[in-house]
Amino acid sequence: MKRYTMLIMFLFSTFFVAQSICYAASDYIILNDSVNIRKGPGTNNSKIRTGKNGEQFDLKRSDLVADTAKNGSCDEGWYEIVYDSNQTGYVCSLYATMRKAPTAEKPSTNPSSDCEKEMSQAGFPSSYWPGLCNLKKIHPTWKFTAIQTGLDWATAVEKESSCGKSLIQTSNSSYIDPSCNKGYGSWKTASQTAVAYYMDPRNFFSEQYIFQFEYLRYDKAFANIYPSTIKSILQSTAFYKYHETKKNDLSVITNNAGSAANVNPVFLASRMRQELGNGESLKNLYSGVYKGYENYYNFYNIGVTDSCATTKGTTYCGLTHAKNNGWNSPYNAIKGGADMLANSYISVGQYTTYLQKFNVVPTNINKLYLHQYMTNIAAPSSESRTAYNSYKNQNLLNTAFVFHIPVYYNIDGSITNSNNGASGENPKDDPITSLPISTVLNSAGYKYSSGIITGIKPETDVKNIKNSIEAVSGSNTVTIMDSKGNSKTSGNIGTGFTIKIKNTTDTTSAQVVIKGDTSGDGKINPLDLLQVQKSIIGSYDLTKEQKSAADPSGDGKINALDLLQMQKEILGSYEIKQ
Repeated sequence: MKRYTMLIMFLFSTFFVAQSICYAASDYIILNDSVNIRKGPGTNNSKIRTGKNGEQFDLKRSDLVADTAKNGSCDEGWYEIVYDSNQTGYVCSLYATMRKAPTAEKPSTNPSSDCEKEMSQAGFPSSYWPGLCNLKKIHPTWKFTAIQTGLDWATAVEKESSCGKSLIQTSNSSYIDPSCNKGYGSWKTASQTAVAYYMDPRNFFSEQYIFQFEYLRYDKAFANIYPSTIKSILQSTAFYKYHETKKNDLSVITNNAGSAANVNPVFLASRMRQELGNGESLKNLYSGVYKGYENYYNFYNIGVTDSCATTKGTTYCGLTHAKNNGWNSPYNAIKGGADMLANSYISVGQYTTYLQKFNVVPTNINKLYLHQYMTNIAAPSSESRTAYNSYKNQNLLNTAFVFHIPVYYNIDGSITNSNNGASGENPKDDPITSLPISTVLNSAGYKYSSGIITGIKPETDVKNIKNSIEAVSGSNTVTIMDSKGNSKTSGNIGTGFTIKIKNTTDTTSAQVVIKGDTSGDGKINPLDLLQVQKSIIGSYDLTKEQKSAADPSGDGKINALDLLQMQKEILGSYEIKQ
């Protein structure tokens, strides 16, 4: 009898331990720099190990512990943390950010039907059950997997609502943030209310929109079906029809590219249609005939960031990216984009279209709420509808699809628009990148080599350069100075200017060279011609940067050919390649 009593007590205690595991959570910190974890709250205590930037630890107590070293090393106090499951350590609060533990959402009702029990066991809260069970009734083969984000709903919405992160086309004033002016044309900055609507998975539990949660890897069981499904997506578009005339079957090419990259080719087709549209407005990207970029293609608009397109134009940004990456055939372009999506998104936790917009389960904690693929807040639902229609046309809706759906804490909490912008957070607080400086500059659309930055068009404003680089590197990471060392925040950037860029570990200074602009005023004009003429006859000395600018032909010599190109540029009959 005693043995059974002990067993019952064990099961009873286990039940309550399990309940505490499900619903109890600790406050925690995220390191925002590499920092020593010490045995006590002061630098006079020995180091246990070095914590990494982005590493996360539970707190033993939420209040700060006073510094024991009394040498001013961490006057603000120390966090008492838990590491290696049950060990105690201390981290200076100057190098970490505390996060409050969210309160988990307990089911408001008990599951009654078999489907509700299945959804509950899968980890979905009760508010998810009606929509998912309705889909399950129509499509019994469909499987729904809960992604436990561990994120508080209101916090996640706020972080995803920072100024300029999401754009929307709407006449609904509550969906527009009037305090953020990073929209353009008919595209406005989305408010918190809009972000909350598009982030809430429950708003998209319908046949048409559930496919934004579809897993995006290649399914070999569909290998023979994919080409016809892709064709049903693309056949009405101008770019598909154009390549038909060139004897390029994009349905086969896309299927082969998806198979090679291990990416669902239906997703690739939907993404291409979303990015290029049905018409011919982006023909320069898909035709392969644009002057200077012959036989280069970009079917995904990759490289056409808002900052680059605003300053340099869609064609330049898209085809420069294509040329830099060797996308010199339709297959290479489609496969190259698929590789990028696989390596840069799917493999790092963004394995659904939804997650490529709202990065809430990244493999790298530093990328939480960052690294979105698109600014169009409706893109996931739009692509989802495209995929659904294609699967429906091919009679594939009863296939065993798997959908990965995020779950948040306190998701029924109300969301209100901030009085100070969509989120109320300062966009200058964007974290600094860890990317190499050369990668930052190349990603921003410029060319960097041996301390020289090129690829800047004449008469480009300093603030546009700063914005385009900081779109990649993070805010407050770029300083621009003229040739005399004076800080510049507006006006033309010119040859001889210095751009100082920093990442998490390094600060690099790059010298600007604009081909044809030797005078450094950011323009190509008669003054530049005069300086180059004097240089040729030996009556004027050019600096290193000026010599590079005086050689627009790129043959390593400063001669009459360079003068001719500069003259034609000034007359408007020739454009010097930067």
